[in-house]
Amino acid sequence: MARSPVGPRIRHLALIGNFLPRKCGIATFTTDTYTALEERYPGIQVDVYAMDDLPGHYAYPPQVTGAIAQNDRSAYLETARKIEASGAEALWIQHEYGIFGGAAGDLLLALTDRVSIPVIVTLHTILERPSADERRVMEALIRRASTLIVMAEKGREILKRVHGVDDSKIKVIPHGVPDRAFADPAAFKAKFGWEGRDVVLTFGLLAPNKGIETMIEAMSAVVAEHPDALYVLLGATHPNLVAHEGEAYRDRLLAQVEAAGLGRNVQFVNRFVEQGDLLDYLQAADLYVTPYLNPAQITSGTLSYAVSMGKPVVSTPYIHATEILADGHGIIVDFGDSAAFAREINRLLGDRDARATLADRAYARGRTMLWARLAERAIAEIDAILGEKPRRITRSSNELPPLHPVLTAVERMSDSTGMLQHSIYSVPDRRHGYCIDDNARALILMSKIDAIDEAVRDRWTAIYGGFVQHAWNPDKRKFRNFMNFDRSWCEDEGSEDSNGRAIWALGVTARDARAQKHRDWASVLFDETASIAFGLGSPRAHAFAMLGAAAMAEAHPGHALSREILTRFGNELIALLETARRPEWRWFEIVLAYDNARLPEALLRAGQVLGRRDFVDTGLETLAWIVERQTSPEGRFRAIGTESFGREYAEPLPFDQQPLEAQATIDACLAAHDATGDQRWADEAMRAYRWYLGANDLDTPLASVADGGCFDGLMPTGLNRNQGAESILALQLANCAISALSKGSKSVAGPELAVA
Repeated sequence: MARSPVGPRIRHLALIGNFLPRKCGIATFTTDTYTALEERYPGIQVDVYAMDDLPGHYAYPPQVTGAIAQNDRSAYLETARKIEASGAEALWIQHEYGIFGGAAGDLLLALTDRVSIPVIVTLHTILERPSADERRVMEALIRRASTLIVMAEKGREILKRVHGVDDSKIKVIPHGVPDRAFADPAAFKAKFGWEGRDVVLTFGLLAPNKGIETMIEAMSAVVAEHPDALYVLLGATHPNLVAHEGEAYRDRLLAQVEAAGLGRNVQFVNRFVEQGDLLDYLQAADLYVTPYLNPAQITSGTLSYAVSMGKPVVSTPYIHATEILADGHGIIVDFGDSAAFAREINRLLGDRDARATLADRAYARGRTMLWARLAERAIAEIDAILGEKPRRITRSSNELPPLHPVLTAVERMSDSTGMLQHSIYSVPDRRHGYCIDDNARALILMSKIDAIDEAVRDRWTAIYGGFVQHAWNPDKRKFRNFMNFDRSWCEDEGSEDSNGRAIWALGVTARDARAQKHRDWASVLFDETASIAFGLGSPRAHAFAMLGAAAMAEAHPGHALSREILTRFGNELIALLETARRPEWRWFEIVLAYDNARLPEALLRAGQVLGRRDFVDTGLETLAWIVERQTSPEGRFRAIGTESFGREYAEPLPFDQQPLEAQATIDACLAAHDATGDQRWADEAMRAYRWYLGANDLDTPLASVADGGCFDGLMPTGLNRNQGAESILALQLANCAISALSKGSKSVAGPELAVA
């Protein structure tokens, strides 16, 4: 791609990779890339985020904007937030499986899923036969990236053949190399005490896959013809190997040298050298060898550097070597063939003219690979994708009208056992079975939805109610939560919150079920089980139980157990608020979590049942506070994202936004409207409801009009395209709530509500 004559469009770039002083090839590459960008394009701001395998260990230079702890998922999320807030226009990732945490480095995906800017990825390793995790991670990166950079044509071929990548998405940019004048090796040998020696060099981190044993074996035959030949192994042992076994590998090589009587002819330089010294070492060498054993190695920075210094190279035929040394630019011998190495090294050491010709050809090839050329080509590719947004399933500038409640998607996710938890897109995923959380919500929906056949209502009420009934474990006096698809329970007792939701569903069914038989059943099971609420400690479990108790108290006025639940937990919520409160923080906890609006809703419903004005006032105060934090700068509803959870006294972050939060806010605002008659709360309920319809940060509807489905959430890159039970039920319960609001007051939210 030609470089624009008017200069680059991009002004601010984020760069992720290892960085010096970390000692590895990726750190050197990323550092050299940064330096090349700074020198070639001083007007571009480059923010470096260094992958950190030993947090706190490295003294990073000022060029490093931040470090990402390799195995800490929260560090990836925090970096994504920093990149989004920084104003960076694109993200360039140096990818190698081993430098990112998680299975096959999948923690990186938590970051890429949470930035909205274009992503370009340089792939340092591309596997012919990836494992399941390696394939999963690579293909997720492929989907997310606008452009993939490989350093060899073979990389392009593997991506197309193994992963089905479109050719237009792949760009080949060779490994960058430094720019240094060609030099006679004799001019540098004195610096290292190598005067009069024929020097054969290998450099890089020492590890078993480098084939060094092959070269040590070859040196016996080389020395027989050239007694002054010296094989130099330049580089420290790979840090991962040192951590695992210390210097045992180097000791084995030293023992091999001693056994072959090559002590004078093999030299180990056991240190990580800076680039200036490295180039001096290279220029002092007569030949360079890479006896690597891995045929799939697509990138070798050490080989690129040797070629750039004009070194005649003898190498095994790994991918990068076969490409860079093609057309007479180097010598290829077979893997592990020490005799061939000896033969070719002896030939070149004995033929000065052949050596000089090969050196000239290598140096000329190196001129095409300078770091400045890499920077120019990479910036041209980044400019080409600038302004692209991640692919989204749909985008709409006009939100949908309010929707009628429908059961189509609910039934799609349900069978004779109950409602399945998860889906892959819209198809139920049976691997994850069922849970009481979703079946409790589905049971509530059966009491709320109007326009369905009563036989259908009866059938599904019995199924969802039967799940809740079967989940009750009288021996443990707790509800179970998770059930496998084969109907075996995964546990003897479920989480506190799932137990609270079960109590909630029973209370609502006791009050609102359309058939007396279902109201009777729910009332009996509520009486049998609701006292378990007093053993729960979670504020949300208390709130869920309070919502059930408020409904039960309305169904059975004076119901003593319900009034005790409402009184005790209402007082506890007020006490929590006073403990956590700060002038700028009017909330029950020092962190935000999921289903936040259920806490003020519970106080509002309890206040109405008990006639407690203090409960109502506190509910209104805290609801107003949480609603304010769920409002985007444009005035739209912005669900508090899951990445906000657990951050003490911190303002919420926007992603990932989930349907549950909008539904909880709608219900809480309608509780406030019931308590006060204030139009403000009806308007707030409608604002939260419109989030489903497209009035959100991505201008993208989550609701599926055709069947009542709902996508699982908003991410910076677009929709989470799965449609799980929780999301579908949140939408349908929200539809029911807005429908009921409209029927109660046609003027509540304008004429558009008349469709409900």
